[in-house]
Amino acid sequence: MDWRDEAACTAHDPEIFFPSGATGPAWQELERAKAICRRCPVRAHCLQWALDTGQAAGVWGGLSENERRRCSRRRMILPTGRDR
Repeated sequence: MDWRDEAACTAHDPEIFFPSGATGPAWQELERAKAICRRCPVRAHCLQWALDTGQAAGVWGGLSENERRRCSRRRMILPTGRDR
């Protein structure tokens, strides 16, 4: 079984997770998608997959495109512990 089989988003229209922007009506779609993600049992797996595969569009793991971009930049800056 794959983590995607347990994802809360599978019961919803995928378009919700790909709003056209982050303001106005798109902001409401973004918030609706994030609310679904907050209830998802595999949210962490989803976010990790999105970061690992460089997903540039949509809401993944409860984070918007801009939020994931900031997260990715921090991951590149913070030491991983493997270098020690």
